[in-house]
Amino acid sequence: MHSRLFDNQPHMKNKTFNIILLAVIILSSCTSAITSTPSIFTTTPTATVTVLQSEIAESQDNPFIEPYQDVRSNDLTKLNENLGESLIETLWFNESTRWREQDKNTAQVILKLGMNPGLGIRALHSEGVTGKGVTVAIIDQNIVLDHPEFLGKIVKYYDAGTNTSSHEGSMHGPAVTSLLVGENIGTAPDAKIYYAAVPSWLDDAQYYADALDWIVEENKKLPEGDKIRVVSVSTMPSGVWALLHKNNDTWDAAYKRASDAGILVLDCTYEQGITVPCTYDLHDPDNVAKCIPNWTGPTDSPHKRVNIPTSRTTVEEYIEGNFSYQFTGNGGLSWSVPYLAGVLAMGWQINPKLTNDQLLEMIFASAYKTDGPADIIDPKAFIDMIKDTIKK
Repeated sequence: MHSRLFDNQPHMKNKTFNIILLAVIILSSCTSAITSTPSIFTTTPTATVTVLQSEIAESQDNPFIEPYQDVRSNDLTKLNENLGESLIETLWFNESTRWREQDKNTAQVILKLGMNPGLGIRALHSEGVTGKGVTVAIIDQNIVLDHPEFLGKIVKYYDAGTNTSSHEGSMHGPAVTSLLVGENIGTAPDAKIYYAAVPSWLDDAQYYADALDWIVEENKKLPEGDKIRVVSVSTMPSGVWALLHKNNDTWDAAYKRASDAGILVLDCTYEQGITVPCTYDLHDPDNVAKCIPNWTGPTDSPHKRVNIPTSRTTVEEYIEGNFSYQFTGNGGLSWSVPYLAGVLAMGWQINPKLTNDQLLEMIFASAYKTDGPADIIDPKAFIDMIKDTIKK
């Protein structure tokens, strides 16, 4: 059952606390990735955290740190022993987490390694395949536009009802943006973004529908070579997995309008979603075969699904100018959608004439084959397949 706390108190006086608490509520409302229902944001819903520097949680009252625990901004310096690399790799932590000295060095290394999109993406970037010239869109929570990872990459920003200050960010919005176009993190760092900010905490799909309609209208104004190709929506606005519980039919109608306009919409719904999360090897990130599924997905999924690496480092910015990073040791579906959108943008950079269906067919045809229900995305094989379409 998902938290409805913000339905009854949308105007909290302490805006900073509002932002932080929202991130915790959203993450704590999601189910474990090993169950039949998907984890959107993380596989560990139980831990709570306050990320205000003045209120860093102390660990002596809870000295046992479990795999996949949320320890963002926690003080772990009073633990009796070091946690070690294998455990830290599973945790959800940020740059404000306090560690014992040895664990601090380990965490810094993991945070750096997790910036790599993996699966050969950086090699493709070095060849100039970066999504350059491709326009994409994101619908997610409010962000501040000044983080160095995506500064200057958002060509238009629309607030679809968050009513937040332009100086206030969120946990989720900056993260998904960095996974798509982040300078050091993203799969398509040179793509251009149209961004629609929505108040997910109001539990109303109407805001998402309005945001998607805005993207469709903006797309009509763009010349043919600059059209918006794909929209990344890291939630479930409708359907049997819906995280939102009001006006779900408005999302379905907007989804159809966008599809009819030729825009590919990627979301996390049971009905339309095509991704599942996997964890790559931080020390061998380009080895596709080592991306271990976090969750196998539904056996009766209406669509074929592909594994996407989601145990990643992402941007964190709650207050303007307070740049930071967080590492999610076992990421959920949310992180998979912008990753895939970026890989598709790289494909359209190579051959912009390919249709949505053609690119998706190539994603699955080029994927690394597994014995499980979902294969693993293979960006290099995908790009090679697209290059072959140019030769023909």
